[in-house]
Amino acid sequence: MQQTTNTILMIRPINFRMNEQTKVNNYFQEDIDLKNTEINNKAQEEFDDYVSKLRENNINVIVVSDTKEFDTPDSIFPNNWVSFHADGTVAIYPMFAENRRQERREDILHQLEKQGFVISNIVDYTSAEEDSLFLEGTGSLILDRQNRKAYCALSERADEDLLIEFCEDFEYSPVLFVANQSVNNERKPIYHTNVMMCIAETFAVICLSSIDDKKERKNVIKHLKEDGKEIIDITEKQMHNFAGNMLQVKNNNDDLFLIMSKAAHDSLTQHQITKIEKHCAILSSSLETIETCGGGSARCMIAEVFLPNNNQ
Repeated sequence: MQQTTNTILMIRPINFRMNEQTKVNNYFQEDIDLKNTEINNKAQEEFDDYVSKLRENNINVIVVSDTKEFDTPDSIFPNNWVSFHADGTVAIYPMFAENRRQERREDILHQLEKQGFVISNIVDYTSAEEDSLFLEGTGSLILDRQNRKAYCALSERADEDLLIEFCEDFEYSPVLFVANQSVNNERKPIYHTNVMMCIAETFAVICLSSIDDKKERKNVIKHLKEDGKEIIDITEKQMHNFAGNMLQVKNNNDDLFLIMSKAAHDSLTQHQITKIEKHCAILSSSLETIETCGGGSARCMIAEVFLPNNNQ
């Protein structure tokens, strides 16, 4: 079972802006004093530069454009509505914000099939939205695919029962905890696990101080250590610069890269960078507008494709 893939799906935005429906519990989002068209233009530039960097390093990027059919300001973050698995299964997830539910597009699955990817089964959890229960894909779930563990910080966007259901369907063991951040001197749940944690093949980047409950924190550390992961701890300030929102991918030569934003890279200490570079190269790109308005970063923009491919 592979932890990393060389093929990723990314959605080029056409309506990107601050999403008022997600701002209620995404404390990473901030207003920018720009018109929406300018914000979208800047986001497109950042998106295109990011894709170019990935492709220059021989990583397969499948780019699909958003459509004007719906108002989908967060379509740039596809990892929240879909995940693609090595056995040919696709999971479709229930989303907290109503306008994000329109991001789910069957035509994207058809496009992947046209490129030789095999989809043998679709597991659809979206009916949970009727009960106001959510599990936002690999935003909520940090999957250790090799050791079959699903790490999840419970929040309004990550329901425990749905997580257990996912783990039963996909044969993962759940590792549950609550991760918090300080908002106006209050501790509030972090909206997505993937802003405070990243699991790579041989290491994990994690903001341990966000797990306030010491038992839960110890349990997470225990799981990571028993699976041989070097733990690279980041501070809450670094997390706010999206240093937890990273993803390890490989290229067509099986070279490994840790992808992150420029802000995340700039926030790391030399010691942390050295630790990461013992395991793999770092690839970073400026995502300032996307991070500020969208409250998500480099990892959120990627849906990893692990599906079998008839053309390979």
